[in-house]
Amino acid sequence: MTLPRWFTGEFFGTFLLVFFGCGSVCAAVTTGAQVGVFQVAIVWGLGIATAIYLTGALSGAHLNPAVTLSMAVWSDFPKTRVLPYIVTQLLGAFVASAALYFIFGDALHAYEKANGIVRGAPGSEATAMVFGEFYPSPGGKPLTDEARTRISTASAFGAEVIGTAALLLVIFCATDERNKSRPQLLTAATIGLTVTLLISVLGPLTMACFNPARDFAPRVFSMFAGWGTVPFEADGHGWWTVYIVAPLLGGGVYRAFFRNAYR
Repeated sequence: MTLPRWFTGEFFGTFLLVFFGCGSVCAAVTTGAQVGVFQVAIVWGLGIATAIYLTGALSGAHLNPAVTLSMAVWSDFPKTRVLPYIVTQLLGAFVASAALYFIFGDALHAYEKANGIVRGAPGSEATAMVFGEFYPSPGGKPLTDEARTRISTASAFGAEVIGTAALLLVIFCATDERNKSRPQLLTAATIGLTVTLLISVLGPLTMACFNPARDFAPRVFSMFAGWGTVPFEADGHGWWTVYIVAPLLGGGVYRAFFRNAYR
């Protein structure tokens, strides 16, 4: 059986995005390999750029339900492809999470043992963060009441809407053929660097999602890998409002301000 080109592109593109991106978080938390948010952010950015360069010709390299939905709403992307694209993105992200757990599983157990973290118990978001996202960023430690005062659910929701809007604005403007100053051969690099900038700014607060597939599939994997309900309880309903709904709402800026500006 021959797989559709778009399936190959979206599956492996999202796999690479999560493998490199979440892999950098795994390495940072368990080994201290990356020092500071920028080092994690640049790996995310380079990983996304690589995924786009490798799969763009196959599927358009959406790699993100927020991009797919925005393309269907604001462009001519077939609406019948929306669900298949999103399911494929989730599958790629889930498989990448499993691959990372296979590689970093021992390091995660060692880190939890050394820091008195009981997987599946309150506070184990300290290590669950290598897969799903939390606000504020746990930074490898259990979230305390004091830490939670750094950002409210409403602010986290707004940050994800604005961050996703900025990302999609760059994606649409950088790929609009009417934009004579678009980067063309550097489109993927421009998008990747935009993600790096956004993570550098918002990462300490919301871990900078902007992509429901990147968060939801790894979060589900972490549930099966021993964290149980913690990934879905640590931030209350924020796991779906902040990391699924907010990114999906962030795609209208381009349509409102730029779509008719390029003539």
